[in-house]
Amino acid sequence: MSEHQRSVLSLAYIWGEFRRSRVGLAGLAILLILIAISLMAFIVTPPDRLKEWNDPSAWTSYPRSALPSWVNLFSTSKLPEHLILDRPEVSIEDSGLRIVTHRYTFNYAYDEFPSDFMLSYRVRYEGSAPLLLLTMTRPDGDAMELARVSLPYASREQVHESTLFSTDRAVQDGIANNLSKYRFPISRDATVLAVFSSYDERRVVKGTYTLEARFFLFDTDDDVISSRFIVGGKVYGILGTDDLRRDLSIGIVWGAPVALFIGVSVASISVLIGMLYGIISGYRGGRTDEAMMRANDVVYALPALPLLILLAVSVGRSILLIVAYLIIFGWVGIAKVSRSIALQIKSLAYVEAAELMGQSSMKIVFRHIFPQLLPYTFASIAISVPGAIITEAGLSFLGLGDPTLPTWGQILHDANLYGAAARGLWWWILPPGLMIALTGLAFVLIGNALDAIVNPRLKRL
Repeated sequence: MSEHQRSVLSLAYIWGEFRRSRVGLAGLAILLILIAISLMAFIVTPPDRLKEWNDPSAWTSYPRSALPSWVNLFSTSKLPEHLILDRPEVSIEDSGLRIVTHRYTFNYAYDEFPSDFMLSYRVRYEGSAPLLLLTMTRPDGDAMELARVSLPYASREQVHESTLFSTDRAVQDGIANNLSKYRFPISRDATVLAVFSSYDERRVVKGTYTLEARFFLFDTDDDVISSRFIVGGKVYGILGTDDLRRDLSIGIVWGAPVALFIGVSVASISVLIGMLYGIISGYRGGRTDEAMMRANDVVYALPALPLLILLAVSVGRSILLIVAYLIIFGWVGIAKVSRSIALQIKSLAYVEAAELMGQSSMKIVFRHIFPQLLPYTFASIAISVPGAIITEAGLSFLGLGDPTLPTWGQILHDANLYGAAARGLWWWILPPGLMIALTGLAFVLIGNALDAIVNPRLKRL
């Protein structure tokens, strides 16, 4: 082999040529962004959210089908943001009767009324039932009593967990005492309107609101464990929520490492298997080559998608099984290419010299032939990644993906199931679709740049 040929096959030469390719660098930049998103998924996003992705009870505090919060930047009417307040200012008064106050202060600067509000709390007590007094201080300084609630009697120590909704009878009764202040018709069940509206007209009172939840405890061992106040809105988070109230940003972010794992693992293993299969077939020749290529043709002729669906339904749908299914059908194409290259390399002088020296066939394959195909291997892996990602997304879209993981295909499946396109819920469809397209584009650009470097025919063109 000439020095020029050795330099072409060296990684240093490939990287040097790759840096001159704007297409390749663009693909590499997109890939680095995807890797950064994948790292962010493990560092920033709580792992519990991943485990609870398909648990409806874990998302009850979130709004249903809420727009992304950044739409307010382009809207003339500022939509209310969904507020989840779980860090109250706690104060305790202990003068015979113990009073624990959880105070929430928030700024409401939106043009529309919130959809609802609710207070969730957990109280540990025994014996006499604690009393909850809920009041809201408006921006105009008026303190409005919302509800008085007596917790159930407990004969032994217990942790009572409950949620007080704006639609509850206790809150409606509390609001009824304030209806005389309004100069326009308002019903007792319009609790949100009563709390956030001006007394003169049906208009949102903007400014700072303070909610106080005062728990009257009758025993020194009684305690308020936690509380959370939620103001229902129409926008939430970076990417909004779906019909199941799930924060779509969590699904999109966690979809990146899952997609990269599937794409890279399937492409790498498939290409390596196909390379070795084709090299052995081409080097051995004769009946071995004929038998191996006929087997390759049989696998190549099989209808991949129907068989993938059959395997997913009958065997299982875990992420590792899906990777295995894709590998089964992913190696056949590269085997034919590697066989043709191996047929050319086996006739070179240094391979014939190795045979005359008595080296074994496997040693010749792995030491003299396979290393020469490594540059083509890298290019083939990069080009094969998009196909694996899109195939997995297709299976997930059909409802045959791993149900325990949030993948982009699974998000699109849920969007289709709930009619997101017909209802105009674009934020449920566009982000996962764009992420699939960008991931595929990154590897296509990288693969094409590498192929132009390591493929002598393309270099001559």
